[in-house]
Amino acid sequence: MNHRYLIVIAGCTAVGKTHLALQVAREFRTAIVSADSRQIYREMSIGVARPSSEELATAPHFMIGSVSIGQPYDAAQYESEVLGILTQLYEQHKVVVLTGGTGLYLRAVMEGLDPLPPNDPAIMEALQEALLEKGLGPLQEELMRRDPAAAGSMDVKNPRRVLRALSVMRQTGQPISVLWKGGPAERPFVTIPVRLHLDRQELHERIHKRVDRMMEEGLLNEVTQLLPFKGLQALETVGYQELFDYLDGNCTLPEAVEWIKVHTRQYAKRQETWFKKYFIAPTFSPDAIQEIMAYLTHTIQAHEKIHLES
Repeated sequence: MNHRYLIVIAGCTAVGKTHLALQVAREFRTAIVSADSRQIYREMSIGVARPSSEELATAPHFMIGSVSIGQPYDAAQYESEVLGILTQLYEQHKVVVLTGGTGLYLRAVMEGLDPLPPNDPAIMEALQEALLEKGLGPLQEELMRRDPAAAGSMDVKNPRRVLRALSVMRQTGQPISVLWKGGPAERPFVTIPVRLHLDRQELHERIHKRVDRMMEEGLLNEVTQLLPFKGLQALETVGYQELFDYLDGNCTLPEAVEWIKVHTRQYAKRQETWFKKYFIAPTFSPDAIQEIMAYLTHTIQAHEKIHLES
């Protein structure tokens, strides 16, 4: 059997995953599969930091702009689609790159998802009533308190996902993250994960510059065009909700931009916590390109040697 390899580049928002993925794809002359639960939507571009047209032209990309915001989509669908894409890519490539900051999507491809029970209508109705009466805040706090692992791997500003996690927890008596932890599924490829990390100050600077750049590139116009669809689940995300608030007259534009930065920093912190605890991989600075390339090459060569000797 010829080995196939999946290089997985993970890390929080704005840490530099796209740049590294492009470097790795060029080095191995291969394709990139996105593991970002927002870049997958075709109507969202600037606000989700989709790679530029120049970057997209550098290497074949998959799972970017492939789903409409009005189309229901979950991690199980993502897992199925990506495994199909990988099967096709491995007919031409020995190595493929998977990169993104959505922990659940990464886990789905690397290990598989565990089946979860369907929602109990009575429990979900009670949660929806609590959402309407008290808002999302208390439900977020409950999830973070009772299941920090799940809270760190999802967008807790997304009411649908928070309610789903709490519904499963109340129905089964177990955190949803525990139900995710079945044995990993068999995969026809060797996974080589790496995690990117920056110190907090540098990461925050990158986040602030990225938000400012998004505004310069026309994020407000993008959000304005999506205003008629603001109730859709796909748009319940950082960068869009804050500008919807501005367009609804609830704050000034500078206030909205500042809230985007605050919420992005908070999201990055949750991602960092989750990756540090649940994504076991060597950690590199995004600037350590040569070191990362050497590690990837050495790891693949080591697997090949073991394969030849066995």
